[in-house]
Amino acid sequence: MLPRMLRHCLIGMLLFCSACTYQQTVTVKYPVWGEEHYLNTDVVGATRHMQILSPAQPETAGACLLIVHGMNEHIGRYGDIARHFADRFIVAGIDMTAHGLSNPVLLKAHQSIEAGASTYDASDAFLEQAQLRDLQPLRNDLEQGLEYLIRHCDKLPGHKRRPVFMLSHSLGSLISASYLLQTNNEALKSRIKGIIFSGPAFSVTEVPGWRGWFQNPFIRFTFHTHEHFLQPHDEALPLKLFNQLLALITVPIQDGMIELVSLPGLRKLISPVNPAWVEQYLSDWEPERIRQRNDHYITRRSVLRYVLAVEQEIIRFRRIMAGFSTPYLLIYSELDPITPAWGNVDFAEVTRAKHESNEVMALTGKSHHEQLFSSPELRAQILLKIDDWLDRRVNDDK
Repeated sequence: MLPRMLRHCLIGMLLFCSACTYQQTVTVKYPVWGEEHYLNTDVVGATRHMQILSPAQPETAGACLLIVHGMNEHIGRYGDIARHFADRFIVAGIDMTAHGLSNPVLLKAHQSIEAGASTYDASDAFLEQAQLRDLQPLRNDLEQGLEYLIRHCDKLPGHKRRPVFMLSHSLGSLISASYLLQTNNEALKSRIKGIIFSGPAFSVTEVPGWRGWFQNPFIRFTFHTHEHFLQPHDEALPLKLFNQLLALITVPIQDGMIELVSLPGLRKLISPVNPAWVEQYLSDWEPERIRQRNDHYITRRSVLRYVLAVEQEIIRFRRIMAGFSTPYLLIYSELDPITPAWGNVDFAEVTRAKHESNEVMALTGKSHHEQLFSSPELRAQILLKIDDWLDRRVNDDK
């Protein structure tokens, strides 16, 4: 039984990999849209890169806003978004662990191009993900970024305690939501007056089209078994016993395999490249797809240990998400296969009544994942919705 099961898991993993070779060549400087700050960490020599953009007269800012990027991208992409809000808010963004200029390989690439080099091979940038056995390092980055932004805002004349908001995308939404649920830093949490979720990673990917016929059963199987591993559910006893036994047999095998292929050497051979279909579902606007395709500070390979950590974090979050109480605006696409809508529907069902300011903006019939990078007309509608929600929350806080 075990050899057959192992064979099936390997087949699934190979299908998921789709392609395991990719060269990441950087040819331009990293996009800087604000004043740069490098924050020290507990790791010697490691820093976290942060940008802050303010109105022409910073003391007139009515609030502070932290942008939280998603998996494998970077905060430099959000220049247009930051400028949209920076006429009235202090806007900041932080590159989290292994991302953007907080990734030492990509930082060297940027510095090399600044120094006059024409190209820099950053193909090993994805290996920084190997340290991520869970999302706690990223939650630590988020907390550090929030604390730095709050100190920065509180030093400005005018309002003594400006309200603080977060604008998060995809994995950044999962990191932000799980942080707000788990943190014991009540002083900081009390400053957060609301959060915007864009395409949050509250569910696991569902591969579209014919590829999904092969890959989705494997994805659903791993999610189902991890969801039940050492966590009995409220179900009939025979089904509960079956799920527990299935999980106890298969999860150690799955996790052991992923840990094996995430070891040095093997992870350079096995780590998957983003499948081609992902690009078509990032934006609904071809110029944005081209810009994303040409952005070589985006990491397109993922160490499987990191992928497993994200899945396990989604499962843990779903167990406790009913306790989420921070006011939110939830934006998602109805047909998004990267972070499918069922996760957002489940989240809203158990939390929407927690605060009168909670709102949901479901983009009916849309399938793209990066709502903030939509076509110009749709993006204007989304930003108008965010503006209206933020303005009402700022006024409520006065």
